[in-house]
Amino acid sequence: MFAYYSILLDEAGKLSRMNIKGSEFREDVRRQHPLPPEVLRRLTTLDDSRAWVSVAWNALALVVVIGLGLWFWTLPPVVAVGAVAALLLPIALVQQACFVIAHDAAHYRLFKARWLNEFVGRAFATVVGIPMRSYRVVHRLHHNDLYGETDPDTPIHGGYPRGRLYLLKKLARDLTGSTARKTYGYFFGNPVINDDLGTRARPLDDTAPALREAARADRWWVAAFHVLLPLIAWYTGWLTEYLVLWILPLVTVLQAVLRFRAILEHGAVNDFRSPLTAARTNLGPAWLMNSLFPHNVHYHVEHHLYPAIPHYHLPACHAELAARGWLDEAEVCDVFDTMRRVFADPVSTRAATA
Repeated sequence: MFAYYSILLDEAGKLSRMNIKGSEFREDVRRQHPLPPEVLRRLTTLDDSRAWVSVAWNALALVVVIGLGLWFWTLPPVVAVGAVAALLLPIALVQQACFVIAHDAAHYRLFKARWLNEFVGRAFATVVGIPMRSYRVVHRLHHNDLYGETDPDTPIHGGYPRGRLYLLKKLARDLTGSTARKTYGYFFGNPVINDDLGTRARPLDDTAPALREAARADRWWVAAFHVLLPLIAWYTGWLTEYLVLWILPLVTVLQAVLRFRAILEHGAVNDFRSPLTAARTNLGPAWLMNSLFPHNVHYHVEHHLYPAIPHYHLPACHAELAARGWLDEAEVCDVFDTMRRVFADPVSTRAATA
């Protein structure tokens, strides 16, 4: 197996402190042969210029949507209310894109320099209320034990399809803001344990001490930021705008978006025994992929097979795997077909477990 952290060592040219048990995101190439080392070296090579393009796009999108919201605020009240309401989804989608940037940084795959990777990733995560290094602890378990006993994501997307009404009720609850507490509990390192699905997620049990300490520190920084920011908004007279244009979509629409995307990526799969069939790559029109799956996160089979590949190389990874025929039996679906599957009525047989 072409080990993930051997790639980091090649790039750094020196021993990395992260190359220890409890820090790694392991490759998962069950039921296929790994890609050739020369191909993986090309696909895992970090390109700071491409990372900066993604970061700049995100920053620009934030400026645009918030700028539009503030302009709508100046319109007559009847018009402003409707305009701002229509903007909540675009704001939530940009917030999700911030999270995906932080996700790449959590994998150490945003910038070559570790300090820059951590700084930018934590910045994008913090503004949406996520301690990136705490999320890194939880997300490792999802990758290293996909649909296993310690996968903390199983309660989110496991057990589908459960019927159209079930999923609609879940999304409706997200839109009320009532599930935000659980979502942020997950990101702060306390995922929900669902005994019905056999999940025994204990984030700290498989985590190096250095990552544990970093996660604890990150949680305090994020909490302090989100106490200080509303105080600043109140003092400067922008509190209402801050609450409506940022916090409201963060705790309502974004919650539904994150759940729906997670279910599209892992829900209603046929076989838990391999990332080829326990994760799903969704394909569809560019406008939908770029909004619901920003930064190529829809190439999710590829991401689980090779978490060392940065987001901008995932399309090339997809092409390499497809050319070898390794995706012929994988969960590679049209996104609208996936939607029909996750909204379908429950079936009598569930996916096989390892």
